[in-house]
Amino acid sequence: MSKRREKGAPKRESGCPISFALGIFGDRWSLLVLRDLILKGRRRYKDLLAAEEGIATNILSDRLRRLEAHGLIVRAPDASDGRQFIYRPTPMAVDLIPMLVELVVWGARNDPGTTVPDEFIKQFENDREALIALIRAKLKAQGNV
Repeated sequence: MSKRREKGAPKRESGCPISFALGIFGDRWSLLVLRDLILKGRRRYKDLLAAEEGIATNILSDRLRRLEAHGLIVRAPDASDGRQFIYRPTPMAVDLIPMLVELVVWGARNDPGTTVPDEFIKQFENDREALIALIRAKLKAQGNV
């Protein structure tokens, strides 16, 4: 594997994979955008903007550009309205499903005000791999990958 930096890529502080990952989506908004695309099925800018956390328009635009530049999402014109775009996770983003599921379950177990349905936690506890496969299959069936 080459240690050479790609043209235009930010300088890395180390070869640590955690540092690399945090450089891409280490802020709260990037993971929430990925959550909405992967777990909540949101596809349009206005739907992402409507997330309950209240992301600002400039932050959302920046995170979408950043995630697209890193190959985690693709943007395509909306077939039903050419003035809008549809955002979809790439296979690289879909590989994050196990991590996202783990974060959801960890947060649900530790946040007394969680809105995660008990059924999701039960599915995770009964068969983690089946839950992850179900999420992947749902994305694929919707044509979102």
